[in-house]
Amino acid sequence: QVQLVESGGGLVQPGGSLRLSCVFSGSIFSINLMGWYRQAPGKERELVASSTRGGSTNYADSVKGRFTISGDNAKNTVYLQMNSLKPEDTAVYYCSLQGVRTLARIGDYWGQGTQVTVSS
Repeated sequence: QVQLVESGGGLVQPGGSLRLSCVFSGSIFSINLMGWYRQAPGKERELVASSTRGGSTNYADSVKGRFTISGDNAKNTVYLQMNSLKPEDTAVYYCSLQGVRTLARIGDYWGQGTQVTVSS
């Protein structure tokens, strides 16, 4: 069974930084895509950043130049470094692993979410 646990959210002032972490566990053979999504109140969940197995990254236009997705295979961890935070970045952030191959199946997995609030 694959599990994802996010951490690192919190309250930060505009212009500040946070680093989100997503530790995953399970008998994973491969992962096609690691991503961070967010959902603000009253809005649909949106992709923030993703990184594919081939090494390509993709960012939402609203976060380009401010956020960076990275991974540490040795620690089974995906990070989202968020700099120059704005109030409009306030949302629940979710980690996602997609196209995950395990012994039993290929599927997508989500973390429980971590709240990020940007406010003075």
